[in-house]
Amino acid sequence: MVSVNRNVFGELPSGGGTVEKFQLRSDQLRVDIISWGCTITALEVKDRQGTASDVVLGFAELEGYLQKQPYFGAVVGRVANRIAKGTFTLDGKKYQLPINREPNSLHGGLRGFDKVLWMPQVLSNGVQFSRVSPDGEEGYPGELKVWVTYTLDGGELVVNYRAQASQATPVNLTNHSYFNLAGQGSPNVYDHEVTIEADTFLPVDETLIPTGDIAPVQGTAFDLRKAVELGRHLQEFHIDGFDHNFCLKRSKEKHFCARVHHHGSGRVLEVYTTQPGVQFYTGNFLDGTLKGKGGAVYPKHSGFCLETQNWPDAVNQIPFTAMLLKVRPMLRSLHLALEHKPNILLPPEDSPALTKCAW
Repeated sequence: MVSVNRNVFGELPSGGGTVEKFQLRSDQLRVDIISWGCTITALEVKDRQGTASDVVLGFAELEGYLQKQPYFGAVVGRVANRIAKGTFTLDGKKYQLPINREPNSLHGGLRGFDKVLWMPQVLSNGVQFSRVSPDGEEGYPGELKVWVTYTLDGGELVVNYRAQASQATPVNLTNHSYFNLAGQGSPNVYDHEVTIEADTFLPVDETLIPTGDIAPVQGTAFDLRKAVELGRHLQEFHIDGFDHNFCLKRSKEKHFCARVHHHGSGRVLEVYTTQPGVQFYTGNFLDGTLKGKGGAVYPKHSGFCLETQNWPDAVNQIPFTAMLLKVRPMLRSLHLALEHKPNILLPPEDSPALTKCAW
């Protein structure tokens, strides 16, 4: 049995509209999602003792999400991740996007999908958000209709992404939730054990744009095919953290992507997806200046992201898998399952895709 409660979360400045919160609750999981950016603001799961804790970073009030902040819990697009120098050429025409993370365009630009109000529709077991991204929004060609649907089934939260374009355009959608399985507000994720089922990864330059190489993980810090304790692993390889795309096996069927285990609480997050990549990010740019839920501060490495998506800058890199959406529907899904041993799924982007997470 799933309950769906709808409440006002806040009012946008200058009469910009009302932001609503939708709380989905089952016997295993509670998730709060707001209509601003389709943002997951809370995700509550029990530990081995049966005590529930919120395991995603974020804010208790709307004002937190309106300030400059690192995409906590939001759906990002039209293109997630980076596009080199904010430019690409499509059908012989060059397009210039806003540069919002020098010298590149990041997560859709200055006003991406995370910074807009979506239209909600309550479902029996969830909520669907929709919007129309007009032709030329943030420099992207073509009108794009987008639907994001969150549904809850026991311990699993399913997020479906669907998009339809009026002309060929790049599309890459993902959810940017930051997790800390010890509970949001815990100082770091060093005691989390991480596994990522990837034989290759994408090396990046100093601006975090892929170099064009597809490198084997064997013998490197990126070999996470067997569980590693994150803090110890970073020390052993003398690295500052991860912000890299791991290349997954190509399949139209969902497949295992990643697993994170926190021994202290007994919580486990498993991710399944149909997407070709997952961006593993360890909160390297968090600096403790933001005050989150319950007065928590979020220092460096206080949360991690597993963003299932297409490969970064794929629109400019011929060897990479295409992210172009033609004049046809696209479907992707994200599933989050939370319990003492949770599972979570995240969404794909340009054709039918599915991501699933389980606790």
